Amino acid sequence: MKRSSKKQKRFVILHKISRRRALQLTAGVAVVPFSGLAAPSILKAQSKDWRHGLSLFGETKYPAGFKHFDYVNPQAPKLGKIRQYGIGAFDNLNPFTFKGSAASLVSSTFDTLFSSALDEPSTMYGLIASHISHPDDFSSVTFKLNPKARFHDGSTITAEDVIFSMQALKSAHPGYNAYYRNITKSEQTGDGEVTFFFSGKGNKELPQITAQLNILSKKWWDGKKANGKDRDIKKISLEPILGNGAYKIKDSKTGDWIVIERVKDYWAAELPVNIGQNNFDEIKELYFRDQSVAVEAFKGDQYDWRVENNSKIWATQYDFPALKKGRVIKEEIMLKNGQGMQAFVFNTRKKIFQDPRVRQAFNFAFDFEWSNKNLFFGQYKRTDSYFSNSELASSGLPDAAELKILEPLRGQIPDEVFTKEFKNPVVNTPRDVRNNLRQASILLRQAGWKTGKDRILVKDGVRMEFEILLISPAFERIVLPYIKQLKLLGVKASVRTVDTSQYTRKVQQFDYDCIVGSFRQSLSPGNEQRDFWGSKAADKEGSRNLIGIKDKAIDSLVERLIFAKNRADLITASRALDRVLLAHHFVVPMWHIPYDRTLRWNRFGKPDNMPDYSNGFPNIWWWDEAKAAETEAAK
Repeated sequence: MKRSSKKQKRFVILHKISRRRALQLTAGVAVVPFSGLAAPSILKAQSKDWRHGLSLFGETKYPAGFKHFDYVNPQAPKLGKIRQYGIGAFDNLNPFTFKGSAASLVSSTFDTLFSSALDEPSTMYGLIASHISHPDDFSSVTFKLNPKARFHDGSTITAEDVIFSMQALKSAHPGYNAYYRNITKSEQTGDGEVTFFFSGKGNKELPQITAQLNILSKKWWDGKKANGKDRDIKKISLEPILGNGAYKIKDSKTGDWIVIERVKDYWAAELPVNIGQNNFDEIKELYFRDQSVAVEAFKGDQYDWRVENNSKIWATQYDFPALKKGRVIKEEIMLKNGQGMQAFVFNTRKKIFQDPRVRQAFNFAFDFEWSNKNLFFGQYKRTDSYFSNSELASSGLPDAAELKILEPLRGQIPDEVFTKEFKNPVVNTPRDVRNNLRQASILLRQAGWKTGKDRILVKDGVRMEFEILLISPAFERIVLPYIKQLKLLGVKASVRTVDTSQYTRKVQQFDYDCIVGSFRQSLSPGNEQRDFWGSKAADKEGSRNLIGIKDKAIDSLVERLIFAKNRADLITASRALDRVLLAHHFVVPMWHIPYDRTLRWNRFGKPDNMPDYSNGFPNIWWWDEAKAAETEAAK
């Protein structure tokens, strides 16, 4: 499973927010007076420093007046139709509510105030808002709206719409409410200007978080449906929402497919940051009940593009005639994204998982090396950090800078943070298997668990048994060998695979013992860490605190990271937080790879200079008529 400044389609709506950081490529640059073309990098107006872009790493790569992003083909043709796939089903065309399962393509019909580039981390450029300004203390942020910005019905996007959008989204979904909780007030502060005020000072990421706001039409939401009933953003709806992005909904069949079409008069089509993007006339997403069916559907040319997350399928199931003939391209696309943490996640709201020695014992029971050799064809690397594959990951013992953060917490965090480098158990020989299980057994005994009559561990009348909840049958082959190892310890684990909607509901309500969870990280982590590990998120349905962490020391480390003063400070704070999370043994780490495993029917062109942080499909790809003709002729 993967992440990006996409900071996979997932059950939590904030994961979709993270995905859009990379996929919503469109951005706008305008001048004062606005022409949609070049502008000074900083414009002095009403004592504000207006900027065309904003980066957490210092200066933006692209100056004002740039023609297009380096990684796009500015001559890319605008034509063709592509077909994508989704797993499960959808019952909702409103992606902003907590309820139901929304069709993921709907997010492509909305633009944000600012949007990301795919070749520089944590950097954004204007889209609906052409410029941004904030004071040195980061106590607020002001956006100047592009007067050309329009909804699909031709109506102008106003400051009133922006203010409404923040209020509506915070009320509609607990995820949005948590993500934007430090935004306390918004008001119109000038002609086409909106200012958002923050609850505190010094949070450098808040301007960018605010800039990710999807903009909705207040007039449309205040209106009536065709049946005369009021619209309600908190409710499931199959009525297409009025958007403002490069695409709009053309048609859909609930649960089965959805089609979006390129907006021919899209207001931002000619902005420099949109050149070479949004090249397809139509995008169709077809839904399949499970991955095995989806794989066969791809081989049967029912859809065009696939990112393969299953190593066995990647290694064994794509040796088919279309690939040999060159009609299908199989390609590993290298990325420079941090990989975060994918793991067996234990719900510490459940009593049996509250002792860290129990959780650590479960790590000793997991034989990654056997799984990697026998199940994954040696494709993976074991994950040993919540910020894996990046400079944010901890290693060795804490250095002097980290100790300045950690020492005041001594006695509140595990002692091993100061004395022991985190390392996953390793199995190189059969003896290692026995030794690891022996160590696991010792930890369980120390935690007070004893063998009961039926050889299942018992403590205070409670049996050591739990269920591992899955969304994909493909994961069963990974979980079942692990369950056998746990059984040797006297732990009774079982597996249950459910459909997408049921899984989404259970995870949102924390109704599980153990899941395969993923904590995706950008190269500049910040406020989302509260949702991952913060005490306030632990009991908030829909949050990403899957573990159920309530720990004041961890809360303080999260705040230290969020209010980092510079890049060096951020790295140190991330490493300190990483050490403490690892020392609590909240999860059994899994694995990662630093590339996307992609397959596509050979009908598309792609830029020569691909970006570092995303495969960019479909936004920067295009329909290649010559390749499509050759592929068709090779049948």
